[in-house]
Amino acid sequence: MTTQQSESQFVTFSLGEEAFAVPVEVVREILDHEDAFKIPNGPDYLLGLRNVRGQAVPTIDLRLKLGLSRTVATPHTRVLVLDVPLNDRMLTLGLVADRVHEVTPFRTAQIEQAPDIGIRWNSDYIAGVVRKETGFVVVIDLARLLSSDDTAFLSQRNVAA
Repeated sequence: MTTQQSESQFVTFSLGEEAFAVPVEVVREILDHEDAFKIPNGPDYLLGLRNVRGQAVPTIDLRLKLGLSRTVATPHTRVLVLDVPLNDRMLTLGLVADRVHEVTPFRTAQIEQAPDIGIRWNSDYIAGVVRKETGFVVVIDLARLLSSDDTAFLSQRNVAA
């Protein structure tokens, strides 16, 4: 019974060969990839707006946000529509992933802190790391991934659309 309480469900996805996860409770739905409506003067990782059931949802290329190369859409590319709780509001956001894998439970004890590699690197967005047989899964802290400038810009676009 205590195992149930110390477990959380995560949606796992990949960017290239790297595996990532977000808590299942923030994932509203998973959609096939389609091009977003471009927004002028946005940050490079902001692909634009996507119509999700009548709501204009800003969609970001997580690969660019993390400093990787731009996503090249394939038949496996998906958009995770997320409701990210921030301090004073909920931000709805589309996140492009190369491939979505599964919903999987991680025990709290499995989630380790991001390793200290002895140099400064932007690991603020890492809520933890889970070891799997196939390698590591990086659990993303969505609120920290998006800086206050990002959330202000994305929220402004959310309201303006």
